[in-house]
Amino acid sequence: MSLRRLEGRVTLITGASRGIGRAIARAYAAEGAHVIAIARDTAGLESLDDEINGLGGSATLVPMDLTEWAAIDGLAAPLLERYGRLDALVGNAAMLGQLSPMGHFPPDVWEKTFKLNVHANWRLIRALDPLLRASDAGRVLFVTSGITRMAVPFWGVYGASKAALEKLAETYAAEMKQTSVRVNVINPGPTRTDMRAGAFPGEDPMTLPAPDEIMEGFVQAVMPQFDGNGLWIAADEIAKAARTVN
Repeated sequence: MSLRRLEGRVTLITGASRGIGRAIARAYAAEGAHVIAIARDTAGLESLDDEINGLGGSATLVPMDLTEWAAIDGLAAPLLERYGRLDALVGNAAMLGQLSPMGHFPPDVWEKTFKLNVHANWRLIRALDPLLRASDAGRVLFVTSGITRMAVPFWGVYGASKAALEKLAETYAAEMKQTSVRVNVINPGPTRTDMRAGAFPGEDPMTLPAPDEIMEGFVQAVMPQFDGNGLWIAADEIAKAARTVN
């Protein structure tokens, strides 16, 4: 049996009921972490819990709408009481919004996209920063997109929100430089998810890796031994390298 690289770590993952977030939760549980899984979909969380139990892992399910600020603010106290710390925060939950010319986005779509993709992650930092500092090696990982490295017509709201998230993470990383907390962003690359299918309806999803196939970078980035800070991590490249070595 291989050494479990996250044994005993307390990890929190948003958007954990499906897609990449669900794969992260499974990967961390398989590596020995306790998973605090957050999502709006209660049924999805319950089926995730079954999968984690099947892996010999453990999870705490938190059905939550991340755009309800009071719910995020209420996270810290029970986590402090139960665990006394948080070893890893993975901000994965996000929405595409819609594809539209920049001048045609409905204001409510623009605002809802930023509310989940940016503001909710800032609220998580605000609520959980003391718990991350209480860890011997707090790790924060925000899921970004390659869209921030290019200008693609009609992707304005998603691209702008992910760029804002990256600047948020970069600034937080700079502030954490003299602490034991490390903050990075990770790009999954093209992956077989419902969001991707909605954005590229003509694409054959079977030409893309499944979320479980790109998890190596997500695991490495929250390990206590990983000291990178303020990095833009390409998960698909790490996965390819790992497959080549193996």
